[in-house]
Amino acid sequence: MDRRHFLGMLGAASGGVAGFAGTVPGFTMGASSRVTTRSPSRTSMPGISKAVKYDMVHAEGSVRDKFMLLSELGFDGVEMGSPNDLVQEEVVAASHAVGLPIHGVVDMVHWNKTLSDPDPAIREEGLEGLRIALNDAAAYGASTVLLVPAVVQENVSYDDAWRRSQAEIRKALPEARSLGVRIAIENVWNNFLMSPLEFVRYIDEFESGWIGAYFDIGNVVTFGWPEHWIRILGDRILKLDVKEFSRQKRNEEGMYAGFRVPLGEGDVNWSAVRKHLADIGFTGWATAEIPGGGRERLEEIARRMDQVLSSS
Repeated sequence: MDRRHFLGMLGAASGGVAGFAGTVPGFTMGASSRVTTRSPSRTSMPGISKAVKYDMVHAEGSVRDKFMLLSELGFDGVEMGSPNDLVQEEVVAASHAVGLPIHGVVDMVHWNKTLSDPDPAIREEGLEGLRIALNDAAAYGASTVLLVPAVVQENVSYDDAWRRSQAEIRKALPEARSLGVRIAIENVWNNFLMSPLEFVRYIDEFESGWIGAYFDIGNVVTFGWPEHWIRILGDRILKLDVKEFSRQKRNEEGMYAGFRVPLGEGDVNWSAVRKHLADIGFTGWATAEIPGGGRERLEEIARRMDQVLSSS
């Protein structure tokens, strides 16, 4: 089944509710089709729910305490890493008790055990990491697994990275389908999928609705403009990572220094980003991926996310 047919079926099955279960603001659905309602997103841009990565929460307390803090500060959900050292049942119980959805899972194996490695044994370990993340996502009631698909380096050519990673991901698609969890490919500094046109081709070659893009807004600023990517990727975008980037800091202090700028004070044209997200009809999750902290820092992140995602 191709991607557009798949998306059309989702729309018909949901009675017109936009998006996929778990990407719809106010709802989260697990493999058992359990739905939990939440208040609408507190961002000003219609249809956008804001979240943070769980590892950004540096406050003391239990998982439930941290989820409660996020809810109090106005976050709509959270994204977990996989694997992690938490007790899964405790995480699920905290999510239910607080009413804070776990909207997604980040595959934490994909950098060290890449799906593009020349060694088939390493690729197999990476594939197993992806499968574990898919199962964790289903257990949490999450709708996506964020995946870095490949890393191009001196001993891994671009074409080999493309071929190998697609072959490994295809092995996981039946499991993604059976679990009801989509694989969301992230654009990162991995020397791969360096343009939106390539990104589109890479996704479309799977001919599957169970794979799409996890678009990181800040990651493209050093070599492009996020609004261009948004327009070209269109409805392939499943979710957003929210971060800032300063070309001036990059030029003066080095590449990674570009990220060391407060959200809303770098070179992302947030007005253009909002316009193009609205133009493609994006609704769903926007997750901060920036240095976290305790209550005060998280409160600042919530406020800045509201500012950059505000349609006013």
